[in-house]
Amino acid sequence: MKYKRVLLKLSGEALMGEMQYGIDPKILEQYALDVKSVVDAGVEVAIVIGGGNIFRGVQGVAGGLVERAQGDYMGMLATVINSMALQGALEKTGIKTRLLTAIHMEQIAEPFIRRRAIRHLEKGRVVIFGAGTGNPYFTTDSAAALRSVEIDANLVLKGTRVDGIYTADPEKDKTATRFDKISFEEVYERGLNVMDMTAITLCQENKMPIVVFDMNKQGNFLRVCKGDDVGTTVS
Repeated sequence: MKYKRVLLKLSGEALMGEMQYGIDPKILEQYALDVKSVVDAGVEVAIVIGGGNIFRGVQGVAGGLVERAQGDYMGMLATVINSMALQGALEKTGIKTRLLTAIHMEQIAEPFIRRRAIRHLEKGRVVIFGAGTGNPYFTTDSAAALRSVEIDANLVLKGTRVDGIYTADPEKDKTATRFDKISFEEVYERGLNVMDMTAITLCQENKMPIVVFDMNKQGNFLRVCKGDDVGTTVS
């Protein structure tokens, strides 16, 4: 394996599959099997999941439901629901896991402690980070960037519905072309929607590469960890 320790970022929307809301059991099972294949290959895996399939803070604000901070906390709780679902799916495959949350909820998860997270990884457990950073106004992309640096991962893997970063949205613009590699500077200059700027800046400052790839194609996660030419690398 090219990489020893990786952090996988999944969006909440990815868990919906073809559904309009919630979690698609088939997608969850596929992701769990993909993670298992990587763990079985000897790679240490940490995971951050978004909560957009259940609730997104900015949606609550736009709809006049709650103020931004309150909405973000609601979104953090949504990420914990997704994290627990993935934890259950992983454990069905025989993988040992630990769920660590940035907000204390001792009945269902351990509190995030950096050294504890690293120790779990060293023991071969998949570590799932829930509740984002624990602070409002920060996305789960920022949480993924932060945790990757804290656990000294080799890279961040952003699993999406598309097979990399394009010059434009490939679902809207058929002439869009994919980058194999791109620099952080070019991401800034082109205004590409890879991650939010806080996450991108944190990765750039800490020399943390990002690979954007299609998580829905079975086996891609393992291929990236092997160092195969999959997706787009930002470095």
